[in-house]
Amino acid sequence: MELKKDSNSVSIDMLLIVHSEKRRAAQGAHSDRQADPGALLQRRGGLQGIGNGLRRWQKLEGNELHGTQLTVEVHPRDAMPQLLKKFSLAKCLQGDKNGNTRPRQPGGKDAHAYPWDRSSLKSMPLDLRQFEKLDTYASQVTVKSGLDELVSDLLQEAHSDLERVRAIWIWICHHIEYDIEAAQEKDRQAFKPTDILRTQKTNCDGYAGLFEKMCRIAGVQCMTVPGYSKGFGYQTGQSFSGEFDHAWNAVYLDGRWHLVDSTWGSGLVDSATSKFTFLYNEFYFLTHPALFIEDHFPDNKNWQLLKPPQSLRQFENNMYHKSEFYNKGMLSAHPETSMIKTVNGKAMVTIESCAPTLFMFMLNGKQEHGLLSLRKNGMKLEVYPPTVGTHKLQIFAKGNSDIYSSVLEYTLKCNYVDDTVQLPAELHQPVGPSWFSEQMGITKPSHPHPIIHTSDGRCSVSFGVEEGISVLASLHGDDGLITEETQRRYIFQLQREKRTELKVQLPHAGKFALKIFVKKRQEAGNYIFVFNYLLCCTNTKVNWPMFPESFGNWGQDNELLEPLTGVLPANRNVPFKLKLHGIAKALVKGQDTWPLTLNSEGYWEGSCSTAGCQEVYVMVLENANHNFYSYILKYKVNAQ
Repeated sequence: MELKKDSNSVSIDMLLIVHSEKRRAAQGAHSDRQADPGALLQRRGGLQGIGNGLRRWQKLEGNELHGTQLTVEVHPRDAMPQLLKKFSLAKCLQGDKNGNTRPRQPGGKDAHAYPWDRSSLKSMPLDLRQFEKLDTYASQVTVKSGLDELVSDLLQEAHSDLERVRAIWIWICHHIEYDIEAAQEKDRQAFKPTDILRTQKTNCDGYAGLFEKMCRIAGVQCMTVPGYSKGFGYQTGQSFSGEFDHAWNAVYLDGRWHLVDSTWGSGLVDSATSKFTFLYNEFYFLTHPALFIEDHFPDNKNWQLLKPPQSLRQFENNMYHKSEFYNKGMLSAHPETSMIKTVNGKAMVTIESCAPTLFMFMLNGKQEHGLLSLRKNGMKLEVYPPTVGTHKLQIFAKGNSDIYSSVLEYTLKCNYVDDTVQLPAELHQPVGPSWFSEQMGITKPSHPHPIIHTSDGRCSVSFGVEEGISVLASLHGDDGLITEETQRRYIFQLQREKRTELKVQLPHAGKFALKIFVKKRQEAGNYIFVFNYLLCCTNTKVNWPMFPESFGNWGQDNELLEPLTGVLPANRNVPFKLKLHGIAKALVKGQDTWPLTLNSEGYWEGSCSTAGCQEVYVMVLENANHNFYSYILKYKVNAQ
């Protein structure tokens, strides 16, 4: 090689040393990220050495340094020297369509606005609808021969640098599978493009190298960027050192550098089966640098495209919002640190979203020990860890599909447990009425707050119910005394005009979950859980019996005034008073039959003796021309 001599020239040996230092090898665990509670994990990073892989790539492609003139300008005063290189290499660094032979390193004018201003997840204005036709076309292009022909086919529908990059991105994300075996082999050689096209498998630096190669062929400046990543195996607050574990790309569009990660854009790996599934993630295409830095830390701080750039320590300590946090419309979360501590046994997390969103949480893998209430634009979560020590808190959000995806993860440190706060295990999420319960047909609740305190163990909850909606409620405690058969018997449901009232009597002191379910009457299927209240009673004298058992013929507009207790005393005359609609006759049946009469106020009244019987029934005749009576209520009689 002939080396041009001037005052700023250095030997080719020095150049290679500098280049080697700037392209450190990456041999670490492949990085993944969890996509949802079903244990699907999105692949990140790779075991392949980044810097060495790039040099092997050039050698495998026949890109030797032959007959090349090289000038290197060194700026010793710069803490991170920028090498302004003028190459005329045959294939190693192809020129773009404008005749530029080497993508320039990013500089100050490439720095994006910081912090993120919530206006867009992208580093440039984009309307994704403009790509619909191109995306469909690019995803269906097949490999016929080599890489050049593939790129040529992809560019048939691409008419700008942005569209060329988009077509390449879409093709790779929809055709290249993550090679799990390669990620587990530390000494795996670099992937040649021909091998990737043949097997349609690779690891992270294979993705990045292929993306760069295809962009170069398309005449678009592109660079591969090695660095650290937060993914599979990442522990909140961990430190990063040694070899890099991931690689991604930067592309030069409209006079600025932009960031992409086709590895993370392509799909998921199930951690249980170690099988890859294509699942496209738009987030990692031209990601805003202020968001990209949350899980990507490049070897060269200039590739952050931020002003000012972050330090590695900041990267380690900053809150990590997963891609689904932004994909599902989250705007911010508080606390803004991934390590949080309880105060008097409680920790609180709030999230702001740009639209109503369903959330859930897990503390140490269980949906317990917390109160999650929905807000119109976000949620509030109060967590009460059951033990002192360190806990893992995960927040999930639901988008348009039925899958909840992991969006946040906290490390929660608890140094004090409030023994007075013991939430029922059956207290599911969310608690309290919200936009979601209104959407499901429940409106104007009497108790908008999720917690109801009762001093005597009784309460009454009411709300409006839309036409055609049926409501079902059940009561759940942690003592095991309330069986599945009787958990609805401590609730008596009444209908007054267009409002449903739930009369609740607690069997004893404690905390209970009052669950609310709804169902459209005309539709088949089960009732759907909507929300629950937390009922609290500290009065140890409380010992209410169950309500009477009601049957299918108990109409929603009926009203029971007495007796409300489902267990009647023995050998007593018990008065009955009910409002029953659309019936001809009513009676009470014990040992004997006792008729009820209709008074001037519209109530059916009468009494019944409980002598000599174990059960008492209220029965109605709906049509005076018929002789068939229907059971509507059932009472038990105390043993003598």
